[in-house]
Amino acid sequence: MQNMRIIMAMAVSYFLFAILLNSVGTVILQAINTFGVTKAQAASLEGFKDIPIAIVSFLVASFIPRIGYKVALLAALSLVIVMCLVTPIAGSFWALKALFAAVGCAFAIVKVSVYALIGQVTDSAKSHSSLLNTIEGVFMVGVLSGYWVFAAFLSDDVASNNWLNVYYLLAGLSLLTFLLVFSAQIEKPKLNAEHSPKNDFIDMLRLTYQPLVLVFVISAFLYVLIEQGVGTWLPTFNNQVLNLPVDVSVQLSSIFAASLALGRLLAGQILKKVDWYIFLNICIAGMATLVLLTLPMTKNLPTVPVTSVFDAPLAAYLMPLIGLLMAPIYPVINSIMLSSLEKHRHAAMTGLIVVFSALGGTTGSLITGFVFEYMSGQHAFYMSLIPMGIITLTLFLFKKRAQQVACSSAV
Repeated sequence: MQNMRIIMAMAVSYFLFAILLNSVGTVILQAINTFGVTKAQAASLEGFKDIPIAIVSFLVASFIPRIGYKVALLAALSLVIVMCLVTPIAGSFWALKALFAAVGCAFAIVKVSVYALIGQVTDSAKSHSSLLNTIEGVFMVGVLSGYWVFAAFLSDDVASNNWLNVYYLLAGLSLLTFLLVFSAQIEKPKLNAEHSPKNDFIDMLRLTYQPLVLVFVISAFLYVLIEQGVGTWLPTFNNQVLNLPVDVSVQLSSIFAASLALGRLLAGQILKKVDWYIFLNICIAGMATLVLLTLPMTKNLPTVPVTSVFDAPLAAYLMPLIGLLMAPIYPVINSIMLSSLEKHRHAAMTGLIVVFSALGGTTGSLITGFVFEYMSGQHAFYMSLIPMGIITLTLFLFKKRAQQVACSSAV
């Protein structure tokens, strides 16, 4: 029962941050319309979100176990509550930058804490993988919900900033999450008394010297580069390439989140019978095929008025389905990596995961934004084929290294 309360606290925290973090695509579109910023300027919001995630994860991942995961989670949620209240009052582009910077800092703390807590409440590699996939699945449900929550606050007047009132609702959800975490009996982890914070930080850095970890972080970086490049710019792609209204563009983007959620839930069952390496390679091949089939359909579309999601062209439904195929990659490689380490090293490893995931997210969004601005939306999405090809190679190397670690552990 005690573990169930902790799991609930982790799940709700992830649900909240899924809405906040993945709203960046909608906010980019709204910032362009409401505040008149360029696509390149709007793309900087991804950096304001991801760079703090990387910096904070790198600096505090090894320190969080010392203050306790509960205290860390409550501090992160407090920061989010304050910024969600400030943003609609300020009503400016700089306020959105500050909000995403705060959310990024808070999520770095939350992700390190949640991943470490998963190791504490599970007792086997199989249960660890199962719970991790469940938590990541809840995250994707939050992403899906976020599209519709934000869409409910959008209006036909694209220049109006009334849509910022959504952050009052999110402040209320943050407060409820704070109370749930506060009520959970999350114990402070037992640490080696001989280890200082400096030693803990050095141990985290030493992880990067392991070949398995190095190949893993490259794989994670490339995956998030693809996911954020597509997910962040999909609302703008729908609006400016497919010529859909703003609200319809955002609503159809939720298919991407739904596909990710469904893909992770299905993968949990498929991976019980299929080797993870074969499965992930099939997924990558499917992603590339979908891109090559869908993007030509976005050319020379008929100028038919679109008033609802049912009037949208077929391409608007097909492109987001890439999420179904990419969904299993991230949780699978994370679980394999964490399961190969001792539990006391999970927080440090998670810090590295978050750092490189954040860097990948920022890189993917910025590249997509600049290509979108100076070439076209089609060119921007065709660019995703390059990291898909590279990640096929890194997965091969990751599999070889993981097998070598498993053999040496058995000996």
